[in-house]
Amino acid sequence: MTRFIINQKIKKGAIPGKPVFIGKQKEENVRIRLIGFDATNFVEIELENLNEIASYKEKYANIWINIDGLHDVAILKEVGLLFNMHPIVTESIAHTGSRAKVDIEENYIFTIIKMMLLNPQKKELEAEQVSMYLTKNILLTFQEKQGDIFEPIRERLRTGKGRVRTHNTTYLKYCLLDTIVENYNFLLEVFGLRVEELEDKILLQPSKNTLKEINATKIELNYFRKTIRPTKEAISNFKSFKTDLITKKEQPFFNDLNELIHRAHENLENYKSMLSEQLTVYSTNLNNRLNDIMKVLTMFSVIFIPITFIAGIYGTNFDYIPELKYKNSYFIMLGSMLFIIISMVSYFKYKKWF
Repeated sequence: MTRFIINQKIKKGAIPGKPVFIGKQKEENVRIRLIGFDATNFVEIELENLNEIASYKEKYANIWINIDGLHDVAILKEVGLLFNMHPIVTESIAHTGSRAKVDIEENYIFTIIKMMLLNPQKKELEAEQVSMYLTKNILLTFQEKQGDIFEPIRERLRTGKGRVRTHNTTYLKYCLLDTIVENYNFLLEVFGLRVEELEDKILLQPSKNTLKEINATKIELNYFRKTIRPTKEAISNFKSFKTDLITKKEQPFFNDLNELIHRAHENLENYKSMLSEQLTVYSTNLNNRLNDIMKVLTMFSVIFIPITFIAGIYGTNFDYIPELKYKNSYFIMLGSMLFIIISMVSYFKYKKWF
């Protein structure tokens, strides 16, 4: 449940607009990276402090500043003052449990979105908050830790491939958002294969482990839904709001982004419905198997109860019982009992009733 709920006691009674770090610290030190670029020039450097930014702003038409680590509130305050951020913006950046949103104002666009990753060991989804603050020719991104899915974009900037070097930071922001949303669809394909495999298991050979897998997958999709639903609402704002930071030439890219997130949401809902139907099918199959077991046990009961009834009345107390005079009769009886027990257990295991 810790993935769904973030402890916010530290924020209780805090002054509105004052940045307070809420979440789990994932980096020991804050890392600040700067990329400056235009059609012909490029630089990538790690900054020691924020004062170095001014010299690069004069040399390059577009600046991308990425900050890894949100626990140092002093740095967030310094960034806020340097770029004239509203206090609510810096407060939202420091709160790693913030809901996905897009705030479009006259001179900036502020976006919060969750970047989803699949932990290969735990086979669980992990979410990282990514905040983006776009002003004219400058894009600031804030991440909880180092390592992300943006490396292909950085590589295109380094090599000059594609159109990202010839466009501005608005297009760069679209590329980052597009990468995150495309990754949603990729992860949903992974879960889609998982759901289809579960369907085959339910129909061919359902077991207790199958039920565990269904429930585990359902939990992951619920966690995914917690991210996608607010993201879909937030990205739709790019269509309804107008700003000078997004030109008519760039608007179609954000419209396409809106379609991508809608597709991800629809796929997620489809997989959730499939899982619910699988649970129904699993329960039906389980009931059918139980009915089959009861039929067989009833047949045994019907056969042996009359025999047991007759034996109980007479007690097999007859004057002439040949087996009583045979010296190995007792051991034959024990062997017969053991043989019947082993045969019944083997039959039940063969039928997978155990």
